[in-house]
Amino acid sequence: MDREQKLPVDADDRPGNLLALALLAPIVGAAVGLVGALFRLALEKADRMLDALISWAHGEQLVGFLTVVGACAAATLVAAWLVRRFSPYASGSGIPRVEAVLNGELPHAPFRVIPVKFVGGVLAIGSGLALGREGPSVQMGASIAHLFGKVFQRSWPDCRVLLAAGAGAGLATAFNAPIAGAIFVLEELVRRFEPRIAIVALGASATAISVSRMLLGDVTDFHVEALEYPFAEARPLYFVLGAAAGLVAIVYNRTLLATLGAAERLALWPVELRAALIGAAVGTLAWFMPDLVGGGEAITQRTLLGAGALATLPLVFLFRLGLGAVSYAAATPGGLFAPLLVLGAQLGLFFGLLFRMAFPDLGIQPEGFAVVGMAAFFTGVVRAPLTGIVLVTEMTASITMLLSMLGACFVAMLAPTLLSDPPLYDSLRDSALKRARTLRGQTESGRP
Repeated sequence: MDREQKLPVDADDRPGNLLALALLAPIVGAAVGLVGALFRLALEKADRMLDALISWAHGEQLVGFLTVVGACAAATLVAAWLVRRFSPYASGSGIPRVEAVLNGELPHAPFRVIPVKFVGGVLAIGSGLALGREGPSVQMGASIAHLFGKVFQRSWPDCRVLLAAGAGAGLATAFNAPIAGAIFVLEELVRRFEPRIAIVALGASATAISVSRMLLGDVTDFHVEALEYPFAEARPLYFVLGAAAGLVAIVYNRTLLATLGAAERLALWPVELRAALIGAAVGTLAWFMPDLVGGGEAITQRTLLGAGALATLPLVFLFRLGLGAVSYAAATPGGLFAPLLVLGAQLGLFFGLLFRMAFPDLGIQPEGFAVVGMAAFFTGVVRAPLTGIVLVTEMTASITMLLSMLGACFVAMLAPTLLSDPPLYDSLRDSALKRARTLRGQTESGRP
């Protein structure tokens, strides 16, 4: 562990020190917002390229099919190679590692994690893997902020504050949700209210959004038709949705961890080969079902508009759940938030349609259940209800569903907690610590 990580994390609360951090916050936020916006633009370009490739390939029959499968396999292979060759810490979401660094459990990753996360994320997500942009954005934001801390010769406690704020700015940029980015820092990353971190996180997120919106525009990520306040008689149904979301979240967490365990048992296979096989499988799926692969933003948008039949939603949900777990096992850069939102929206819409059939007199809007389902399922998996509620509200501008979200998230967090299912990022952080010890042991023994 680096010497700086051994220093105590007690804050220097002198006004002058806090003012220096507050002045650095906009600089950090601007840099994170710029990189995050460019990352989003690159992903949009990659999505369009994949769509164009698939459209062309369908006119070429077998040659086109092999081209799509080969391109997806090659992209994931290169992404996995970049991670293994240049920055093993860029694998997966990156959020568990950021948490471990903030807790002093791991040293900060080398700064080359930034280009590896950027390029590898574009290749992996752009090839159709069911991964989110927020994981790379958070880790890149944390690394950029820490880099500024080092450049300005700040102590480790100050760098820790900047690192946390940069991570929040990364999330804010990924989802165009500045308040959620700041709350995420306090609720999930440091898990307590630290005034210095709160001040710097707010400043960094605000500036990051200001910069990113100059490139991406001011619109919310998802468009939702106007939703009415639910009738009082319908509100208990949101508790039912929350309970279902909490129970399904347990299934999701265990499925993802089991898939990662299965991938680790294939350690004799080169990581690039495993990634290429997953990429080839996703390319095959993209050939037949192009609308169901990728990060899932388009799927979430369709779901929030009510597109989906009661009979097919469970099948699509199971498909995306399995695809997300397998995609994460490819060990390429990519996050989990965006795929979680897909599943939450689908789960909510399913229950909304079901309840509308069962209680036709309650004036139920299934789209409202889809919005609430996003926050509830996120809460069940991550156990960060405030982040989930604010994130979904900012992404959809649906303030009429706030009370319903609160009740659903209450039950969604209660159910897995009572059943002793750990939050997903806690389990992934434990795995990251184990992997870091393995990498350190290989380095000390001279093995590659």
